[in-house]
Amino acid sequence: MDPVPQTRPHGPPPALRRTPVQQRSAERLARILDACAGLLDETGYEQLSTRAVAARAGVPIGSVYRFFGNKRALVAALAHRNLDRYAERISARFERTEVLDARAAIDGVLDEFIAMKRSVPGFALVDFGPPAAEETDGGGAEDPNGLVAERLCGLLAAHLGRTADETLMRKVLVGVETADTLVRRAFRADPEGDPALIAETRQLLHAYLAPSLV
Repeated sequence: MDPVPQTRPHGPPPALRRTPVQQRSAERLARILDACAGLLDETGYEQLSTRAVAARAGVPIGSVYRFFGNKRALVAALAHRNLDRYAERISARFERTEVLDARAAIDGVLDEFIAMKRSVPGFALVDFGPPAAEETDGGGAEDPNGLVAERLCGLLAAHLGRTADETLMRKVLVGVETADTLVRRAFRADPEGDPALIAETRQLLHAYLAPSLV
């Protein structure tokens, strides 16, 4: 069975019209995404507007449209940034874990996801994809959980010395889909995440995924 790639090239998100090449442009893009994240928490997705994002970021509306065609593309770019930061947090956690076995790796993946749900602006509504599986500007629908599973498969394989093959990718994808559903339910029940549901999710992931990571 052929191994799957551990990661895809992590370039600019597909929704980005123009890639910033100067630090000033990169900083402006970061401010726009930060403003978008903050407004999502305050207004929700339906009331979000590019004009409000520009005002919050302190940039002309033309600067927003320089990077994004519409708010859907803007939110998609925020979701891609969230995924990059999630992967960075997991890598850092794995590297500082003295004994990284399968269960500790699963705990790290779940704990960092929950921590971002609790603390990262906009993440509760838009974690790794726009609400309601919005389509991208290219006309095709992205698969946020597929992107997450692909990134996690590579990270888990690299840190645990496991081949990132099709079997592991399928197992991780099932784990991601399941955890996503259960964690969303936990945060609907409790703003900080219902601890009993989170505990059940952890137990389920340990039982299902750990044998595949040995």
